[in-house]
Amino acid sequence: MTSTGIRASGRTVQIKRADKVLFPEDGLTKADLADHYRRVGRCILPHLRGRPLMLERHPDGIHGGRFLQKDVPDHFPDWIHRTELPKEDGTVTHALCDDLATLLYLVDQACITPHRWLSKADRPDRPDRLVIDLDPPGEDFAPVRRAAARLHGLLDELDLPAALMTTGSRGLHVLVPLDRRAPFDDVRAFARDLAGLLAARYPDELTTAARKQARRGRLYLDVQRNGYAQTAVTPYAVRALPGAPVAAPLDWNELDDPDLSSRRWTVATIDERLHGDDPWERVLRRGRSLTAAGRRLAQL
Repeated sequence: MTSTGIRASGRTVQIKRADKVLFPEDGLTKADLADHYRRVGRCILPHLRGRPLMLERHPDGIHGGRFLQKDVPDHFPDWIHRTELPKEDGTVTHALCDDLATLLYLVDQACITPHRWLSKADRPDRPDRLVIDLDPPGEDFAPVRRAAARLHGLLDELDLPAALMTTGSRGLHVLVPLDRRAPFDDVRAFARDLAGLLAARYPDELTTAARKQARRGRLYLDVQRNGYAQTAVTPYAVRALPGAPVAAPLDWNELDDPDLSSRRWTVATIDERLHGDDPWERVLRRGRSLTAAGRRLAQL
């Protein structure tokens, strides 16, 4: 097995067993994964910095089993930033990915997908993102596109900006930037009311039922990620699936593309998304309060 060193953030990060194949169907190795995260570094790091992480690690590749890691192991180097946060029966020390060297070190640890909190470590109970996951009942992506457009329309009624992204897995995520004033309980309550109203408008197509048996072929509006210590996939992160799909930010007009799917972009094709305007640049620039939007929502 080979080892290769990559210069990043003033350090040389060693990628051990660099030729280890992580995606057998695609022949992609740990070195290929490191190259992806190096290429998308300037795009992904603003969405990672300061946020506690859950690491999805696949030491034996995507078919060899995975484990989800929150606590930082003792062998992580001292230069990786950490944050110790409370949990029900104690504390957890999470890694923070504040620079490219850390991101590449996580790749060396066979972390294929970094999952981030919706809040930052300095105010862990005050999220700056609200996320609704549009989870389709089957492989047809048209219902996801329709649901995203309808959710966008409802958010416009509430005067709330929203960002859109493919998850690289099944559906789409819709994100609302927040001003970090409301705690998670209030944000989740708002998200539930929002999803409930949308489902009530389109009861034959949308549902808020968490149990699959109760969905009856309808798209699930999932708001469960809006809670303390819950995570969501990071934009530009790779998913541990054949084809190495990548979560990708979208412009809202891309919903009109009939070829759009959650796995539209991959490690092999994501470069085309790294040039030109960032579709999220203006949307996420300023976080919004949910106070006025909550009043509007109650009147609808």
